[in-house]
Amino acid sequence: MIEVRELTKTYGAERAVDAISFDVQQGEVLGFLGPNAAGKSTTMKVITCYLAPTEGTVYVDGKDVRADMLEVRRRIGYLPENTPLYADMVTYDYLAFVAAMHGIPPTEQPRRIGDMAEVCGLGDALGKRIDTLSKGYRQRVGLAQAMIHDPPILILDEPTTGLDPNQIVEIRELIKAIGREKTVILSTHILPEVQASCDRVLIIHKGRLVADGTPQDLQASFTGGQRVRFGVQAPADDVAAALQQWGRARIVEQHANGGAEALFTLSAAHDDDVRPALFHLAVDRGWTLTELHQDQVNLEDVFRQLTSA
Repeated sequence: MIEVRELTKTYGAERAVDAISFDVQQGEVLGFLGPNAAGKSTTMKVITCYLAPTEGTVYVDGKDVRADMLEVRRRIGYLPENTPLYADMVTYDYLAFVAAMHGIPPTEQPRRIGDMAEVCGLGDALGKRIDTLSKGYRQRVGLAQAMIHDPPILILDEPTTGLDPNQIVEIRELIKAIGREKTVILSTHILPEVQASCDRVLIIHKGRLVADGTPQDLQASFTGGQRVRFGVQAPADDVAAALQQWGRARIVEQHANGGAEALFTLSAAHDDDVRPALFHLAVDRGWTLTELHQDQVNLEDVFRQLTSA
């Protein structure tokens, strides 16, 4: 649905996006991640024809963003970071206005608005002025305006910014439901949201693409082996010395907890489940075991490794 080839965007001497290439398949929910000023929003603005690329090509559903801008825009629903709403309009009137701008005939508009009210949970808000709605409902209105012309592609830039935890869960579930029927690019700084919603993740840093894969694949790539949390009630120095003598696992981190418990993160080979042996080591030494489980690297760990330089 989207093909990006060697895309570069410069502002004077600054390269906001530096020769990145990627594809987005039909029906895929893609998480697009990066620190502030990494080039995420610039890339999305090029895909949506708000900015022209300096170099490279972008095709949306087979249409070139340079030569077929109107056709590209018909195929995309775009929710920018700052939701573009007319706050003094009633929600129904606003959605009717957006539908008219997209060329939806007046006879079809009530049906489309009703469909969006059902999909986005706007039934109670259709008769209210937008400036009286909560932040969560305004985001729902923003999603409805992005989808009212039934585009095959949705591009959402920080759709949960400023929402409370309950609202974030509501919007996340809505995005997952939408992703069953449409291609979605989701840009956000809330990494658990990406882990819960996205089929695949791209990470961009300083304008360059630094990672591309499923959340699970990226986590597996950066573990550096199996990681295990091991805690016992014993002097930490004695436990550290025993683990070093034991040799099957390397101490990655010793956690200071201010109590009588010695707590370590250990690294072992991917194919070596050291947990049974650690249990027996604790029993042989007379230590009371308090913690023993695999410690998974999460997406935040991967993100920090790739974007900290």
